[in-house]
Amino acid sequence: MRPSFWSRLARDPRAVGGVAVVVLLVLAAIAAPLVARHDPLQVNLLQQLRGPSADHWLGTDVQGRDVWARLIYGARVSLAVGLLSQAIALALGVTAGLVAGFYGKWVDEIVMRLADVTLAFPTLLLLVAMVAALQPSLGVVLATIGVVGWAGMARIVRAQVLVVRQLEYIQALRALGARDVRIVLRHVLPNVVAPVVIAATLGVAGAIMAEAALSFLGLGVAPPTPSWGSMIAEGRDLSQLRSAPWTSLFPGLAIGAAVLGFNLLGDALRDALDPRFRRQALAFERRIGG
Repeated sequence: MRPSFWSRLARDPRAVGGVAVVVLLVLAAIAAPLVARHDPLQVNLLQQLRGPSADHWLGTDVQGRDVWARLIYGARVSLAVGLLSQAIALALGVTAGLVAGFYGKWVDEIVMRLADVTLAFPTLLLLVAMVAALQPSLGVVLATIGVVGWAGMARIVRAQVLVVRQLEYIQALRALGARDVRIVLRHVLPNVVAPVVIAATLGVAGAIMAEAALSFLGLGVAPPTPSWGSMIAEGRDLSQLRSAPWTSLFPGLAIGAAVLGFNLLGDALRDALDPRFRRQALAFERRIGG
């Protein structure tokens, strides 16, 4: 019997590892007031750059703030930016892709040219320019990342719609006079859900990296709000890296773990939703190895 989606996902170690990391991050962010143990904003210059200890599990930073507490509260910022920015990218990209792919002609040309213009700029450079033109804040950062990310999502959706709209039953529905909105929502959209879910999962990892990069450059959330990128920036001084490496090491590890978790989950979802891709990849690896 052909294995179901959930059974394929449960047997994939990447899915298990990815879900474990994501769940831990979400639980830590939700329970931050309970597990942080210290106020992430409390400054204590008498405790600055103290190493990991029983009182400060991951040490303290240059202002004497607890690194563990700031790391836990920083997870809230990263997850909020990652999830909400992808929600914006999904809303814009899926809508634009459905409209462009379904109607084609001049509508398709306009949408795809706008997508090409957006994709022509380096993502980080475009993000820096947009955020710098506004007042840096959490809302501005997540909105900017979401707006920049719509183009890639639109191209994925459009490619799927171009295939689906040529199917006989879609042509029959249009010939019978079914409304376009009904056809798109009930018959076209369900056929593009799988690649959209995969792209959105992988996009969360990219959004977390983008937020960290912007915060590192001083264009992210306003201080003293904890952010993994700003924590790395605060500890990047060479003398501090030598004497107190934990101020940058642990935020860097947190970013790496979050990105790895979402990437593993995205890869596992791709193979579970489309087993043909996995078979093709294995066949290609055998040809290369043989």
